[in-house]
Amino acid sequence: MKLTRWVASAAVTAVAVTGLAACGSSGGDGASTNSTELSKSYQINEQPRDALAQGGTFTTAVPEISAQFNPFQADGTLYTSNVWRWYNPQVILFKPDGTAYADPDYLSGYEKKEEGGKTVVTYTINPKATYNDGTPIDWKSFEATWKANNGTDEAYQVSSTDGYSQIESVKQGSDDRQAVVTFKGTYAWVDGLFNFLLNPEALDADTFNKGYINTPHAEWGAGPYTVDSFDKKNGTITFVPNPKWWGDKGMLDKRVFLALESTAEINAFKAGQIDAVGVASKDRLAQVKDMQDIDIRRSARPSQNLLTLNATSPQLTDLKVRQAIFTGIDRSVLAKIAFNGLDYSEPEPGSFALYPFQPGYQDNLAASGYKFDPAKANQLLDEAGWAKGSDGIRAKDGKPLTLDYAVIGDDPTTQAEAKATVSMLKEIGVDVKIDQHPSSEFSDVFTKKQFDLFGLGFSSSDPFGFAYFCQIWCSNSPLNVSGTGTKEMDAEIAKVAKIGDPQQQIEEGNKLETKIFGETYGILPTTNGPSIIATKKNLANYGAGLFYIGRIEDIGFTK
Repeated sequence: MKLTRWVASAAVTAVAVTGLAACGSSGGDGASTNSTELSKSYQINEQPRDALAQGGTFTTAVPEISAQFNPFQADGTLYTSNVWRWYNPQVILFKPDGTAYADPDYLSGYEKKEEGGKTVVTYTINPKATYNDGTPIDWKSFEATWKANNGTDEAYQVSSTDGYSQIESVKQGSDDRQAVVTFKGTYAWVDGLFNFLLNPEALDADTFNKGYINTPHAEWGAGPYTVDSFDKKNGTITFVPNPKWWGDKGMLDKRVFLALESTAEINAFKAGQIDAVGVASKDRLAQVKDMQDIDIRRSARPSQNLLTLNATSPQLTDLKVRQAIFTGIDRSVLAKIAFNGLDYSEPEPGSFALYPFQPGYQDNLAASGYKFDPAKANQLLDEAGWAKGSDGIRAKDGKPLTLDYAVIGDDPTTQAEAKATVSMLKEIGVDVKIDQHPSSEFSDVFTKKQFDLFGLGFSSSDPFGFAYFCQIWCSNSPLNVSGTGTKEMDAEIAKVAKIGDPQQQIEEGNKLETKIFGETYGILPTTNGPSIIATKKNLANYGAGLFYIGRIEDIGFTK
């Protein structure tokens, strides 16, 4: 698994809930309160399989069916991971509190121990586990996953090498159905690795990078469902029960993802065309709260909304300019817009590694000295040589300080936050132009860095935030779209990553993130927010569930 699965910022409201990271315990429609209280509960209408009806079609919407179907590849997004889960092995599952456990359909044994100062993990694979093409799922899948993601071969364009780069070897155990993974030293976050597996058929670097583009490769997958159809033009992918599956049968006849804009998505739910929708905004919640036969399910949301500055843009190469822009943004205004009408509050986020409701969390952004301060923002821009003109807009060498703000989709809350940001930055002499894009263009805008300022979001697939510190901050990480960071910082990050004790790594990581915040000014956390999902009342084992990732074959409709 990877922590960082990027989406357009407001799409976190709608999209981070469409994968299994949005499942939990009991249904309900009580009002939200605050992030700490919500972090103690989860709501998914949890039901045993014998309470579910066999059959039915489960449909949800996403802003796009990402062109890249390989979640390990650098261009993979949260949408990639959400789709991947429905037709590929999920080896490690998670309870709502983030406790990991092995899926017995794939693993009959999962042993972790320390030997000679090294972490050794033994994965014993279910002898029935087989890819759809007939190839056994064996130790070679673990080896392929490691080889592609460990960073030793630059031909692989990976989303992250975190964790995999610290593995010394992956070898066959007692037989082909056992993989023994030995780390170079002690490793703190073992449960975050090998959650997904790469089929060895995709190990060739060219296939890894390009083979999954607009091609799901169902034959390389495995699980209770398989791809029935994929329509790139209309943005639809459909899954049906997999006749080659060896475990409990999936409860559904079909699982469908539709690519829809925000407005079309909420209208589709109201019309009964889709079965669940994110409603963590005043406008969306108001449209569904009086509907019959639905649930409103809530939990805290392990996701981040953030603003990103493209430090490679000519007007943003100067650190003082980036610092001034972030210093001129009042995050409390953005939070009021985001949470208006939700009866919800939270502290302003101060870390990209942990959430305020997690042990070890610290407000590293505040510790770095950051705060909203328009006077200081103006001073910094003066010092950087950007002078205000008669129109109030700053200029330097005859060029105005103008930024293109890429905004994705038609969600009203997104639009309101963007307009508020434009207004705030105008006060310090920065001219911001909104560059509107349909949701289907998110991947292009993200991967090609078609922005100066961009609202992004990411969803955490597990609770091990510091395991993925490099994804966010390393200068050469493809997920570091701000283009900030240095080789010296990379070395410090690598040093922290080698700390084997989880608590000590968190302590040192907090210190380092404080330093990085104060020296880069490329990304600014704005909100976390609640997970609020409207679902059909009889939809079971799906909803708002913190870190929960369960068996997809157990999602269905009650009798």
